[in-house]
Amino acid sequence: MDGYSKLVAWLKVLLPLTALGLLSTLFLLSRNIDPVASIPFADTEIQERLRGQQVTAPFYSGTSSSGDRISVSAGTMATANDQNNAATDLAAHIDLSSGTRVVLFSDTGEFDLAHGASSLAGNVVITTSTGYKLNSDELLTDFENMTVRSPGPVAGTGLSGTLEAGQMTLEKTDNGENAHLIFTKGVKLVYRPEELEE
Repeated sequence: MDGYSKLVAWLKVLLPLTALGLLSTLFLLSRNIDPVASIPFADTEIQERLRGQQVTAPFYSGTSSSGDRISVSAGTMATANDQNNAATDLAAHIDLSSGTRVVLFSDTGEFDLAHGASSLAGNVVITTSTGYKLNSDELLTDFENMTVRSPGPVAGTGLSGTLEAGQMTLEKTDNGENAHLIFTKGVKLVYRPEELEE
């Protein structure tokens, strides 16, 4: 045998033995991991989860008595009391039977699932497919009767400019065909069509 063949024969034995030696040192030198220490929750968060039932990323959908489609999602939802559920990072999509879409966002809120009602609070944003984008501190919804009401002031943009009002209500007419936005308690509309064209 020449020198090259002898080298190849020795390498066929030495390389696998070296690989086995390296793998065995990985297991021998590895540190022990405490399974309790690796849980990615703070003590306070664990206590909150143990105190009440909590659901991550819940999603609810349904249809009102007048045929409007409603879907609600949240970041987390926990039991607040016997009737209400407290939620964070709320998003509600309402597809009215007339074809209009209303989207609601808020930081927090409470839901009474038995009665189809909710209270949204904290950076509430109301957007409609008809061109309105409004902000409010609080929003009360009744999905059974399909009404959305802001008990406090709202401000934002409308079809023809900026809009401010002391109160806003989205409700259906008596015949139940179309829903209308009704602004009351000191309505201020600034007509700015050039902003809408941009």
